[in-house]
Amino acid sequence: MLKQGLHQKLLQKLSPQQIQMIKLLEIPTMQLEQRIKKELEENPVLEEGRDKDEFDNQPEESQTDTNEKDDFSIDEYLSTDDIPSYKLYTRNYSKDDKKTEIPFSVGASFHDHLDAQLGLRKLDEHEHALADYIIGNIDEDGYLRREIEAIADDLAFSLNVNTTEEELLNILRIIQDFDPVGVGARDLRECLLLQIRAKNQEEPSIANATMIIRYHFDEFTRKHYDKIQGKLDLSDEELKDAIEEILHLNPKPGSSFSESGIKASQVIIPDFILENNDGRLEISLNNRNTPELRVSRTYAEMLESYAANKNKPSSEQKEAVSFVKQKLDSAKWFIDAIKQRQNTLLLTMNAILEYQLDYFDEGDETKLKPMILKDIADKTDLDISTISRVANSKYIQTHFGILPLKFFFSEGLQTDSGEEVSTREIKKILQDCIDAEDKHKPLTDDKLAAILQEKGYQIARRTVAKYREQLNIPVARMRKEL
Repeated sequence: MLKQGLHQKLLQKLSPQQIQMIKLLEIPTMQLEQRIKKELEENPVLEEGRDKDEFDNQPEESQTDTNEKDDFSIDEYLSTDDIPSYKLYTRNYSKDDKKTEIPFSVGASFHDHLDAQLGLRKLDEHEHALADYIIGNIDEDGYLRREIEAIADDLAFSLNVNTTEEELLNILRIIQDFDPVGVGARDLRECLLLQIRAKNQEEPSIANATMIIRYHFDEFTRKHYDKIQGKLDLSDEELKDAIEEILHLNPKPGSSFSESGIKASQVIIPDFILENNDGRLEISLNNRNTPELRVSRTYAEMLESYAANKNKPSSEQKEAVSFVKQKLDSAKWFIDAIKQRQNTLLLTMNAILEYQLDYFDEGDETKLKPMILKDIADKTDLDISTISRVANSKYIQTHFGILPLKFFFSEGLQTDSGEEVSTREIKKILQDCIDAEDKHKPLTDDKLAAILQEKGYQIARRTVAKYREQLNIPVARMRKEL
């Protein structure tokens, strides 16, 4: 049985202005500049320049000249012949919609490079179709990561092309002869083997490297060099030369050619600048590329003249004035949002500076105090989520380098003396110990834990392993060198 009823609910919803304010707070300086330019293009009421108060301080003559130059009425925008541009805008999208830019790549791709070499081979139509399909299954690293059996099934069911695994393997061997060397391999071992075979096998180091990859690859990946040395009866020098040859091979041959495999260098523009003025540390926002904004005086005066007009306005005038008023409100809000963003960023960064003053004085990582988002939220009376947004994707320029704000946040541990220290300090000591270790006998996690305990840091072996992984440092066995 259906029933109708009224219910009252109390819900918290963010207004569109609050959502845009949050987005402005999150973005770094580089994106803020682009966001301001976009707003300037979309809103004719918004202009670059100082606030109108500065305009009011100009001499009367210059004000008169400017007013005469910019003076116009609403009637200039009303015409029965042309449709106003604002009527042509669609309203079915939001400014908060994310538009992904698709980069346009110029030049031959990795697969185009392989197809070009395929055209130089004498293959019949059937073989060419098989080779073209195999090339289409090669990834950007240059590997064929699909089983030959699965490719044969796909060709039969999708393209109605009958073939055998043996025929596909013969075609694959042709492709493996293409440039770059190692392309078309089905795993790392085959990739390295293809590359080492292309070298002069008469050289002892290359011949030994070939034997290691072919017959002792598992021992090589686990760095069990003593087992390899015993089975192949190699001296220390011979083993070292063979390992050097293998380490110079390319494990991802496709990325050496493909433009998509080359990462563009990231340009970092700091959001904050820390300056030391006679021993006094001062924080400032990086506003070099951020223009000052103001509301257009011309449009504001146009609304004032409309309000003073006692004649009954036409429907076109009402619609035009409504449009201008909407843009004026939007411009004022955007200027206020930029100011609020700047105040929030400075408030947060000054709190971080005060909390980590010992570190900022010298730049010594061991002086970093344990600090979490709540510590700064308590000092600034801001919400933790606001502090998180400020710390995300923001950088500060100091006299000892450019650092992300996330760098200053870390958990804490207690020493034997009861002093609370940052986990970053422990990671720094851990990194120093590994850098100074004997690479012939690297320090195990147990030994590293013992060293830290001797220094007064009561830390378990599994915690050492966790910190080591966070530092992207492999286990002791993988750090071993000949």
